[in-house]
Amino acid sequence: MSAIYREITPLTQNDCFTMFSRVKQEFNFPLHYHDDFELNFIYNAAGAKRVVGDHVEVIDDLELVLIGSNLPHGWFTHQCQSKEIVEITIQFHRDLLDEKFLRRNQLSFIRTLLEQAGKGISFSREVKEAFRPRLAKLTQKGDFDSVLELISILHDLSISRNMRTLSNATFTSDQFNYYSRRIEKAFEYMHASYDKPVSLADVAKVVNMPEVSFSRFIKKRTGKTFIESLNEIRLGHASRLLIDTTETVSEVSFKCGFNNLSYFNRIFKRKNGCTPKEFRQNYSGSRIFI
Repeated sequence: MSAIYREITPLTQNDCFTMFSRVKQEFNFPLHYHDDFELNFIYNAAGAKRVVGDHVEVIDDLELVLIGSNLPHGWFTHQCQSKEIVEITIQFHRDLLDEKFLRRNQLSFIRTLLEQAGKGISFSREVKEAFRPRLAKLTQKGDFDSVLELISILHDLSISRNMRTLSNATFTSDQFNYYSRRIEKAFEYMHASYDKPVSLADVAKVVNMPEVSFSRFIKKRTGKTFIESLNEIRLGHASRLLIDTTETVSEVSFKCGFNNLSYFNRIFKRKNGCTPKEFRQNYSGSRIFI
């Protein structure tokens, strides 16, 4: 993480959030991370490249992404030809809504949204279009009303359809809270053993559940199967090695628990939209050493 710029945001401890809107001709801020959450809306920047964690993607003319705490991210001009890029950025404290408050039933959707933001969330075209005027109007609201509107925006985003997470798990050091000791224990085991053979039976035994029951349980609580969860952990570690080392793709594959190079290449491309080799080349072009 030391190779990526750590930003100290203008958000003070006395504020709930900060918001700024600007029109610019290019993206020139380096790849960075910060403690605060960030909701970023970008208009008229088709062809720009977005990096969130270990996910790299070229964006279209409308962009709305929620970034979690300490997740590396950045936008880069790349192939964007526009000279009037519109950007609205909202940054809010990671503890704006504390954990005890988020455990309340009425906050469950926001809680899940903020958990998923640890990997970055991109919202659908329909949501981007619907929220554009709301984000623009937020700057015109008074202090208390603006806080209520921000919470309302987060809730409405949390129940929107077709959102997708971007980065693989384990790319950052932040741990996700699944509000289930069994799930957390299972993930602790997978994080500790990702570089070794790990079976469903192994993890089910750790949490003292029958295999079939645990298979249903992890899918219900995380939205992913056991294999998908394990592969995401392994892909996160693989992405870090591709960025931070000069080890070959084959070496990275085997170090992260993938005993079949073809399988590693296939699921890496399915998740990230590029091969491990292409990812290393794309990501290295976005890094700035401070």
